[in-house]
Amino acid sequence: MTVHFIGAGPGAPDLLTLRGRDIIASCPVCLYAGSLVPEAVLSHCPDGARIVNTAPLDLDQIIAEIQAAHQAGHDVARLHSGDLSVWSAMGEQMRRLRALDIPVSVTPGVPAFAAAAAALGAELTLPGIAQSVVLTRTPGRASSMPRGETLTNFAATGATLAIHLSIQNLDTVTADLTPAYGADCPVAVVYRASWPDQQIIRGTLGDIAARLGEDITRTALILVGPALAGEGFDESCLYAVDYDRRYRPQSADSPWSDWTPESEGTS
Repeated sequence: MTVHFIGAGPGAPDLLTLRGRDIIASCPVCLYAGSLVPEAVLSHCPDGARIVNTAPLDLDQIIAEIQAAHQAGHDVARLHSGDLSVWSAMGEQMRRLRALDIPVSVTPGVPAFAAAAAALGAELTLPGIAQSVVLTRTPGRASSMPRGETLTNFAATGATLAIHLSIQNLDTVTADLTPAYGADCPVAVVYRASWPDQQIIRGTLGDIAARLGEDITRTALILVGPALAGEGFDESCLYAVDYDRRYRPQSADSPWSDWTPESEGTS
């Protein structure tokens, strides 16, 4: 018996990995975070599967459901939205399960920031503008922020910021970021990225709060940074005519001139 933690993606039911789909189809028990995982994903569950919405459950109740499945010898598909590596609460569940000697596996999912960037048609790391993306959030009731992990510190890098779980703190976000980025820095708020009711609100740090409707109070990602303008960036050297690389050596003197896929890893 294994508990399979599966990233169910940002919302669209077809933004699910093939591996995730196949594991769901093989598990007689499915626990899913019903507040964010669309019910359409549950269509992959086998007939007769026990399907439990964990949104109203506490951690002890969730672990009890898994223990019951473990005792019955049933594999569990544990679905969380987005990708499990950030803000999924997987860590605390896995700690409990390891203490109980219950096997686990992890299957990644499409993260919200990637779905939001796709909705914008944006590359978040443009040469000469930004080469880093910072995934962060503001303090909330569920989790505080460690000392040093502040928006002002991250803004000092000039990186593209993907600010999760913070739309209710938009005024604080803009106030903290404006000194480093400037009031005219591009901002995009993507509400429910990839869902049928997805909304995109574009603006700047100076006006995004005024552009945002009062109905958007959760499930929205804030993207901030000069790269969102999509202008004034350099072209990558990767595809330059004179760029020397293993798949396109430029001369007989190139260190890649004798390289072939078959020679990779040979001495």
